[in-house]
Amino acid sequence: MNMVYLPYILFGLVALLSWLVQMNFQSKFKKYSKIMMTNGLTGREVAEKMLRDNGIYDVQVISTPGQLTDHYNPQNKTVNLSDVVYATNSVAAAAVAAHECGHAIQHAKAYAPLQMRSKLVPVVSLASKWVQWILLAGIFLLKVFPDLLLFGIILFAMTTIFSIVTLPVEVDASRRAIVWLSNAGVTNYETDGAAKGALRAAAYTYFIAALSSLATLFYYLLIFLGRRD
Repeated sequence: MNMVYLPYILFGLVALLSWLVQMNFQSKFKKYSKIMMTNGLTGREVAEKMLRDNGIYDVQVISTPGQLTDHYNPQNKTVNLSDVVYATNSVAAAAVAAHECGHAIQHAKAYAPLQMRSKLVPVVSLASKWVQWILLAGIFLLKVFPDLLLFGIILFAMTTIFSIVTLPVEVDASRRAIVWLSNAGVTNYETDGAAKGALRAAAYTYFIAALSSLATLFYYLLIFLGRRD
């Protein structure tokens, strides 16, 4: 295989895999959004119960606009649930709510990977603002100023590290959610499998995000190593 085409083939394969994983996640979320919880608990009620069961009383559960915008904010200690998750009593809503509460529990227990990710946030936020412009300029000026592309690669590597550190954080949050949903009796034999399926599909998106970031980093490295001379 001609090494010239390797970066493009790799990039194309990862892009295709990313699309397939994203389509699978959206399909699973839509499917499990139609399966109602037998106990009638909404996403908000699931989140509040999980927090209480874990002895957490200083975290507020609030609604946030948008779709799949759910997240935990450690700065103001809020579990932010998208409208459809917050107000509905589907299995998908329960799974997402429990997952976000898993992050709140990580925060309360000083989970090391979460602390590491939080420390990287300011650096990654700054790098994300400039990295694409620096990489683009570095490619155009590679022959006369190769260090500019190298600097861009270093910045992009920080975002890649962030994606990799995110993996154990997200997987652990889903693990906590699955265990609690079952042990607390929130899900039962009818809904337990669907909840696990929803969380598993979501986890795949984080794996592919890390893989995509690694592939992109490799792509820029090949450009730098192949053309600097």
